[in-house]
Amino acid sequence: MTEIVVIVAIAKNNAIGKDNKIPWHIKEDFEHFKEKTMGFPCIMGDKTYESLPETAKPLPGRENIVLTLDKSFNPKGTTVFNDFEESINYVKEKKYEKAFIIGGATIYRLGMEIADTLELTIIEKDYEADTFYPEINFNDWKLIKKEDKEGKDINLGESVRFSFLTYKRKK
Repeated sequence: MTEIVVIVAIAKNNAIGKDNKIPWHIKEDFEHFKEKTMGFPCIMGDKTYESLPETAKPLPGRENIVLTLDKSFNPKGTTVFNDFEESINYVKEKKYEKAFIIGGATIYRLGMEIADTLELTIIEKDYEADTFYPEINFNDWKLIKKEDKEGKDINLGESVRFSFLTYKRKK
């Protein structure tokens, strides 16, 4: 059975994006994302795909599954779906061990309803944003791992505290 994992970095004020970019640049968080997702399919919306740096498009070492309503959208090196449920059925039919949902907000909202696992990076700082993560009902989740960290936000040029948290859905 394919484990569906939502992976996301969230600021203290639930911010996840501004102007279709991540508002922070914390090296340790990008390394954590790469380490967790490498070798597994990553499901994302077309805006999230477009926001990836040119050097990381498509994300290397991972099947890039892009959801879009635009029937002509078909970037090289991606698997495109126009329906979220179809993308989930696809990864299950291919019998992947895990599949990661990596954004944006609409895709996260859909993913939260079916995810088995949440891989959260919680940044202990508020950021200016125009995109926010949906509220999480933590009564549905059990914390199984927490790592407190500190790193430099290159965008701000200052040190920030953050935590890597792994939650499993309660049965």
